[in-house]
Amino acid sequence: MITSLRLVDFKNFADETLRIGPFTVIVGANASGKSNIRDAFRFLHGIGRGYTLAEIFGGKYGAGGQVEWEPIRGATSEINRFGHPSFTVFTDLKVASITYRGQEEEVSFSIKVGFDYRSHHGFQISEEELVEPHLSDPTYTSHPMGNDPVRDQAEEGHLLIRIGKYDQQKKLGYRVSVNLDQPALTQVLNIKLVPRYHKERIQDVITSFASMRFLDLIPDRMRQPSFPGQTVLGDGGENLPTVLQEICAEEARKKTLIEWTRELTPMDVRDLEFPVDPITGRIQLVIREANDRRVSAYGASDGTLRFLAMLAALLGKDPARLYLFEEIDNGIHPSRLHLLIDLIERQTAKAGIQVITTTHSPDLLSMLSDEAFGYTSVVCRLEDTDDAIIRPVAGIRNAEKLRKKQGLGRLLSGSWMETALAFTEGEENDRENPE
Repeated sequence: MITSLRLVDFKNFADETLRIGPFTVIVGANASGKSNIRDAFRFLHGIGRGYTLAEIFGGKYGAGGQVEWEPIRGATSEINRFGHPSFTVFTDLKVASITYRGQEEEVSFSIKVGFDYRSHHGFQISEEELVEPHLSDPTYTSHPMGNDPVRDQAEEGHLLIRIGKYDQQKKLGYRVSVNLDQPALTQVLNIKLVPRYHKERIQDVITSFASMRFLDLIPDRMRQPSFPGQTVLGDGGENLPTVLQEICAEEARKKTLIEWTRELTPMDVRDLEFPVDPITGRIQLVIREANDRRVSAYGASDGTLRFLAMLAALLGKDPARLYLFEEIDNGIHPSRLHLLIDLIERQTAKAGIQVITTTHSPDLLSMLSDEAFGYTSVVCRLEDTDDAIIRPVAGIRNAEKLRKKQGLGRLLSGSWMETALAFTEGEENDRENPE
């Protein structure tokens, strides 16, 4: 479980931290920086998938030229904040304890990436570290403290890192060389010298980064029939019929799916059917209501399909650890939003998954539980600056009181959050830079 994300000189964030819970909501005006947070998560996801930095930022292509990974938005000069020579991403996680079953341990990962505009090398790692705060020594680090001589011993194009504890008397330790063009996290896993304990912890972090999904559901793609056996929902909602078919193969999950579909839509759903197109052999989706009226995916509303896709993602057999939705309320009637929030909060608690969403919906904010409110943040750009800030809404002066009195949605629609932050951040700047 990822608990925080800190961005230093990444895109339009000078040094900002996002607190992350089971259900995290991000609000903010257009062009404030919400999508840049998504890009930071994609950066971590690309690391988890074992890509090089060039592939993460420029795209990954298979042997046949097919796109396996879309590049992260922006030119090279726009990834680093306003052409700054480097950026750093810090993230804190909770992972299963290797020593004590049933318990979780905190882990912190950080990576600093620079870009040399004068050479052909592009993005390269300059520092990287994986730390377990309860231990005195990091799992690995490229920037040890004290008299450890690791720093300047790597050959050109490589970075030396220390694994585990350093013996000051012998001036020795587990030291390995990694390429600068790929995060060390996915390189040290294949080095025999690295002890098993450290490999297990490194694998935990890789798995957390790899198990992310970025869903931007497109109704026209969800309406299309699927090829049999396709049980992975595409980022745009592709393969919806066969993913739902796989869920319905198990009676208990099918019952849950239909009950939620009935609750989330105005349709009196009694069953889901999956007829096979006799010509193409592809699986279609048909919704059967109580009066035996059948509605195909082509006739279903956009909102109904979005609900079904979210259910497919959250109720599937092997859900991702973290889902990031852009505008999760898009196309969904306000009267159904409280049910969607209820579904998300139940599934995050039951399955141990995380959901992060951006929203412009005042109605959605007004329906958040106290826990979700605690993990709601606003992203905004202050006047006369291109930098964006991230602040927990609960930390804004009088937010809790006004939430109970007026509702959080009303505060959003009236731009109260940005106005309050402009006032309070201005006060802090005045205190830090007195004339």
